[in-house]
Amino acid sequence: MVEQISAIPSLSRRGFTSGLARYTSRNHGEGILVSRLRIVCVFISGASVLVAMLSTAQEAPKSSAADAASAAASGINLAATGRCREALPVLKKAVAQNPSRDHRYSLLMATARCAMSLERTETVVGALLELNRVFPHDPEVLYLSTHFYSELASRASQELATLAPSSPQAEQLEAEAFESHGDWDRAVAEYRTILEQNPQRHGIHYQLGRVLLSKTPPDEENAKKEFEDELKVDPNNASAEFMLGETARQAGQWDEAAVRFSKAVNLDVGFDEAYLALGMSLNSAGKFPEAIAPLQTYVKRQPGDPAGHYQLATAYARTGSKPEADIEMGLQREAAAKAPRGAH
Repeated sequence: MVEQISAIPSLSRRGFTSGLARYTSRNHGEGILVSRLRIVCVFISGASVLVAMLSTAQEAPKSSAADAASAAASGINLAATGRCREALPVLKKAVAQNPSRDHRYSLLMATARCAMSLERTETVVGALLELNRVFPHDPEVLYLSTHFYSELASRASQELATLAPSSPQAEQLEAEAFESHGDWDRAVAEYRTILEQNPQRHGIHYQLGRVLLSKTPPDEENAKKEFEDELKVDPNNASAEFMLGETARQAGQWDEAAVRFSKAVNLDVGFDEAYLALGMSLNSAGKFPEAIAPLQTYVKRQPGDPAGHYQLATAYARTGSKPEADIEMGLQREAAAKAPRGAH
């Protein structure tokens, strides 16, 4: 359309009007023709404006895209040369301009690195979240996320140790560090110190019980006591109920285990492992009809776990539901084939 309108001969408004006046003075009787010429004049004038508008509209996206690319290049260059304080505002503006996918990747990477160097935690986390949203399986994004989140955790722990070294939070963090390194005795000592100072603190008896079970050999009796003490402090602790159920299940106390696992799923409906453990305990107790419901819930939520399908197939088979049992055994084989080696 622009090309067609552009083909109209260019006439200045003033020149056309002057010619029209001369023509009128010589041809007083040609009123109709003059009116038609006036219409042509208006059309040509309007067409010129339309051509300009369309040209601007076509050039705007190109200009916008060029501006976005230029902003992206500027921000990335500033970051690459270590000028992060200058770079961050430019990078933020460039990201907001809806850049291309490749530019967005480079901009967010540069933003995360610069913000990390300047210890701007909120900006780091925001960039990492966006990177993982837009590029969820990118190896470099996952690598960067692993290192930066680890570094942020380290910074937070150092700040806690500096600002509140005697706080129960700092002491719990230290106990968890001992636990992560397998230093069970020091972890136990640290948790007991916390309980001496803060006997009502939630989660400490539970953590202590887990450490006692991790020792060689496991201290099951004292661990059980810690889980029970946790429930006295925090009756809504589903994890403590689960661990009491697990110690009962491993001891062959199926009914006690089922009671504990039932309490765990009632306290936390999202506790998938408790549904599986409940179904397994009920199967072991010979209560196959009761085992079906929790196992159905588990396989629906965790379809890739062969154990869930196997347990549900067992419950179906023992209640006379052979077709359903066959289906679950087929799903069990499929899940086992897909599971990483050593996972089943």
